[in-house]
Amino acid sequence: MKIAIVILNWNGKALLKQFLPSVIQHSQGAEIYVADNASTDDSVAFVKTNYPNINIIKNQTNGGYAKGYNDALKEVQADVYCLLNSDIEVTSNWLPPIINTFKNEANTSIIQPKLLDYNKKDHFEYAGAAGGFIDKYGYPYCRGRIFDTIEKDQGQYNDTTEIFWATGACLFIRSLVFKQLQGFDEHFFAHMEEIDLCWRAKNLGHTIKYVGQSKIYHVGGATLKSTNPKKTFLNFRNSLITLTKNANGFIFSKILVRLLLDGIAALKFLFQLKPLHAVAILKAHFSYYAHLSRITKQRQAIKTKIKYYNTTSIVYDYFVRKKTEYPSL
Repeated sequence: MKIAIVILNWNGKALLKQFLPSVIQHSQGAEIYVADNASTDDSVAFVKTNYPNINIIKNQTNGGYAKGYNDALKEVQADVYCLLNSDIEVTSNWLPPIINTFKNEANTSIIQPKLLDYNKKDHFEYAGAAGGFIDKYGYPYCRGRIFDTIEKDQGQYNDTTEIFWATGACLFIRSLVFKQLQGFDEHFFAHMEEIDLCWRAKNLGHTIKYVGQSKIYHVGGATLKSTNPKKTFLNFRNSLITLTKNANGFIFSKILVRLLLDGIAALKFLFQLKPLHAVAILKAHFSYYAHLSRITKQRQAIKTKIKYYNTTSIVYDYFVRKKTEYPSL
């Protein structure tokens, strides 16, 4: 089984310098690529000089995560792609458990490893923790992370289990499945595109797994900080798009409740004296409305839509019922 590890880079020389050595050291048998999103720093020159055996793909524009990977993967020949963020430290033996799962389970098409916090290594990391799920209204959460509550890693998620979505920070996907799905939705630019990809895969009958015997450490927010209103805009807009495109059943009522909950989130930002984030949610809604015709056509093109949630409202569970950790749901 040929594995290609593809690291998307944009002006990330410092990250490549810090984290590339662990990838090279612990990824024997895999081919490593750096896909550059039209960087203006000297990160490409740095890789060429210091790591001449690493393959470099030069994208012509910075199309974000979605278009960046779509363009780059056209030039990669492998059975399985590993889409790896540039701010990740991998560990010894991180690949074999994942490769074995792919080999033994023909219908498993997407896998993520255990994602721990690079700066607090005994805790899970926000971006994907121990595998992702979604509630009825499109809000994502993880085993090991619900909203801003992060669980300590005490071996509680050392299992291999089916999940709903795998983190884009480290996403393994069979190349044939990526092509079947026609890659990421490039309208997303960044954030939530992996949930949309996984949801579309689920609707086609593919299985997504978390493999807890594979462990990596993620810095998180190295490209776009959580304090940046643009991140709030992308997360809220793209979550609405994902829900509208992929959810089964009568979508109007789900969207109506979702818009109301987003409005409450905006008010919360105002009370926290974060007006730019409240404005970002408003802009996210206007952007969603502006593209609703296209999104509706995408929804119509998806013929089979599975039931996608076990938890009706993670917002209600977390803020009202005080269910702050995954086992309590």
